[in-house]
Amino acid sequence: MREDKPLIGLVHNALVPEALVLGKRLLSVLGAKKSSWVATAEDVDSNADKMDDTRVIVTVGGDGTILRTVRLAAPKGVPIVSVNMGRVGFMTELSTEQAEPQIREYVFGSPQVEERMMLTATRVSGSGETNDVHALNDVVVSRGQMARLLQVETFIDGAQLTTYRADGVVVATATGSTGYALSVGGPVLHPRSKETVLVPIAGHMCLQTPLVLTEESVVELHITNDARGFMSVDGFIAQDLRLGDRIRIKRSPYVGRLLRMRGPESFYTTLTQRLGVVDR
Repeated sequence: MREDKPLIGLVHNALVPEALVLGKRLLSVLGAKKSSWVATAEDVDSNADKMDDTRVIVTVGGDGTILRTVRLAAPKGVPIVSVNMGRVGFMTELSTEQAEPQIREYVFGSPQVEERMMLTATRVSGSGETNDVHALNDVVVSRGQMARLLQVETFIDGAQLTTYRADGVVVATATGSTGYALSVGGPVLHPRSKETVLVPIAGHMCLQTPLVLTEESVVELHITNDARGFMSVDGFIAQDLRLGDRIRIKRSPYVGRLLRMRGPESFYTTLTQRLGVVDR
């Protein structure tokens, strides 16, 4: 981490009042009350002008707080240390009990910087308009509220794979493999893996086997019927999709940077616990 960067960011989940209280105590422990900025997860983008001077961002919340923060942090290479106040916290590092005794070691010590692969999704509309968004977890193309299946013609590296007739399709990173992709039958990948997971949602008479793709794979999804669809990115950015729209998904030039003290094997130690599976 760049020691010449003077600011420490604090991003908290506004729906959990205790998150801000704990976050302010952490800033006090770090001696950063006058050299910090504070934002809710929903309003984190308002601090974009401070990122060049930000050394590290402390998030207090759950995985959703990290997902909102990484969109701001990743393009500037700012690392995140996370305190779990959410339900699962697959990406979080510290419990609330660990946070105050250990936070200085993460910010001023020598933590590992764990780099997480991200995805870039490019929507190309029928009019030729394009826009890019970046995802740490997943890109989901899904149907709207009407109970009508989407037809999603799918290409991998330019080669036609199949046309999914389904509620949608999930394209996830290894980080996102324990999220929506897992709930619809996808495999769990180690978070440091670079592969991409492709999983249909409630497929009907179509290929239903999840696929694991290489880190360099480019996935294209074409909506081929007039059912209304949506694209969501990390569960937050939603865009309407229409007949003729195409979504191109590939590896992002950015990576999410998470601060760790534990080794990568700790993922397996906590996997069943965080999935809520009782080991008998």
